[in-house]
Amino acid sequence: MPTVVKHSISCKIKSHDYNVTVSQFTQQILPEGFPETTVWGYGGKVRIPETDEIIPDFKSTPGPTFEAKRHIPINVQWSNNLTEPHPLAVDPTLHWADPNKMGMPMPPFPTFPSGFPLAQSPVPMVPHLHGGEIESSSDGYPEAWFTAGEAEIGPAFVKSLYHYVNEQEPTTMWYHDHTLGMTRLNVMMGLAGFYLLRDPQNHLDEKHSVLPQGKYEIPMVIQDRSFFDDGSLAYPSNGLVPNVHPYWIPGFLGNTIMVNGKVWPNLDVEPRQYRFRILNGSNDRFYNMAFSNQMPFVQIGTDGGYLPKPVQLDSLLIAPSERVDILIDFSQLTPGTKLIMTNTANAPFPNGNPPDPQTTGQIMQFTVLNKPAVVPPPLPKILNILYPLKRDSKKRTLTLNLVLGPTGPLEFLLDGQKWHMPTSELPLVGSTEDWQIVNLTGGAHPIHIHLIQFRLISRQGFLVNKYRSDWLALNGEPPLDHPTKVLPVEPYLLDGPINPPAHENGWKDTIQAYPGQVTTIRIRFAPQAEVVSIPGINQFPFNPAAEPGYVWHCHILDHEDNDMMRPYEVRNPLEDC
Repeated sequence: MPTVVKHSISCKIKSHDYNVTVSQFTQQILPEGFPETTVWGYGGKVRIPETDEIIPDFKSTPGPTFEAKRHIPINVQWSNNLTEPHPLAVDPTLHWADPNKMGMPMPPFPTFPSGFPLAQSPVPMVPHLHGGEIESSSDGYPEAWFTAGEAEIGPAFVKSLYHYVNEQEPTTMWYHDHTLGMTRLNVMMGLAGFYLLRDPQNHLDEKHSVLPQGKYEIPMVIQDRSFFDDGSLAYPSNGLVPNVHPYWIPGFLGNTIMVNGKVWPNLDVEPRQYRFRILNGSNDRFYNMAFSNQMPFVQIGTDGGYLPKPVQLDSLLIAPSERVDILIDFSQLTPGTKLIMTNTANAPFPNGNPPDPQTTGQIMQFTVLNKPAVVPPPLPKILNILYPLKRDSKKRTLTLNLVLGPTGPLEFLLDGQKWHMPTSELPLVGSTEDWQIVNLTGGAHPIHIHLIQFRLISRQGFLVNKYRSDWLALNGEPPLDHPTKVLPVEPYLLDGPINPPAHENGWKDTIQAYPGQVTTIRIRFAPQAEVVSIPGINQFPFNPAAEPGYVWHCHILDHEDNDMMRPYEVRNPLEDC
């Protein structure tokens, strides 16, 4: 496993300031003896935590890890240094950034390479802090992209100096590119990294915490990749419906598993407890993680922070963009033991093919060193206090839709609407809403909402075919050219609601919405740390109604890039006055 690298932290109290570049370079991702891989990565001045060594211009994929402290904001100047054409096929038939304003091409389409040169260069990018409670101008709005050498372009909300307030609960976040219609490609090239928010006043984050610290706490991003013989990334450039979208596919599934920028790595571990902050950074692949010896582990946190209490598990399903905070105790294992973290999730999930036990069924290996065993201290019975949320505003019923073409999916949509249609989700600041996500597709979708953390209320089966038929009769075939007419889902529900399992009973910003089920989440448009909120009263330290607004989307990146994303705007009546 590679060393975890962290950005250097200034001694200033008011803020920490960073300059972060995005550039192209080569990195040894495949085992030694194989060629290096051309990747994109974030870089800048970093500190190696184990030695305090400062490296003035470090670059890597995944990018260096930010370590932020609660109540101390961070300012980041992002610099796009990508001057070469995109190595992967940019599909200009999607609704995308289009920096050259080439417009929608018509068939016949050229093959890639070379594809459309005006689509391949220049390369736009815009960073998003996933899970962050952030003003929208620093949130990575998909249309707020910028190219190499451009700092302030286009609309007033486009900028490259971002401000992160860090007022939310301590948690594991991550940063990645979020460019309209190109997120899948830019993240595939390597644009992702961790952002850890700590609270020194929290008993679990303090210096004498019972949780593993230092080299025993490891951020771990799991991604799947495929490679050509020359070491370059193999990402499909033949579309499933090539006469409509020449290069887009509905979901990428790689044939190798990469952890922290290494394919199938080994980590030597001491016989003691470790803390792993795990991110599923894959485009499409879900992982059902377990250990080859059926050893249990403990989950202590999810997307938005610590769970109310520790949860012991034998396996754990994690969807793209979800984070889990887990403790693994190696103290009872014999030195020399080799342990495999396995994956049993079908791909696509849940109705696809099972993983090959010899390849995608393996995530990484752990080897126990011959050192004295250290028995971990007991965990507190209470990790976090989560006050119940009470709905005080509307309930929204929103569908997940598949649009089929003659040879496969043409696109996936939210509520039957494409990205460019008028904004339909306009929650009032301070209000608490229920969103019923009605999955009319055959697959699971990780639904992510920017700005806020929410709570899972329930999942419940429903009469899918009947509801779909009645919804189509009411609205017509998507994509819709009119506002969606709401079809209440209650008459179609089956059995009773399924309450959240213990490991999902915490703050979330991404939820697994399964086929054949209605997933209900409760969303409060107020700061996570506030116990009480009042509709119409803004408690954020910024105006959430300011341009350009926020988005919600499926985090299967191939879906997100082909219109399974919608804008939403928070209404703030006091600011409007």
